Amino acid sequence: MNRKHIAAATALALVLLVVFGWSALMAAMGHAGLIAGLAPVLGLTVTQVVRGSRSRTAASGHRVAAVPDKEDGAS
Repeated sequence: MNRKHIAAATALALVLLVVFGWSALMAAMGHAGLIAGLAPVLGLTVTQVVRGSRSRTAASGHRVAAVPDKEDGAS
């Protein structure tokens, strides 16, 4: 792993720790209704952070070969 991957993994772990720590604190304080209302937002945030940390080529899934124009071979 290079430095960028390590930094991204550390940032992701920190974000997840903050999100789940906040949720645990709210649950301990008795704010279950607040957690239930914000759960979709928290889940979306975590999903976007994970997708953003992956490289662009890994996220696309496949590559398409270039197709030459008809004009290139026409005489």
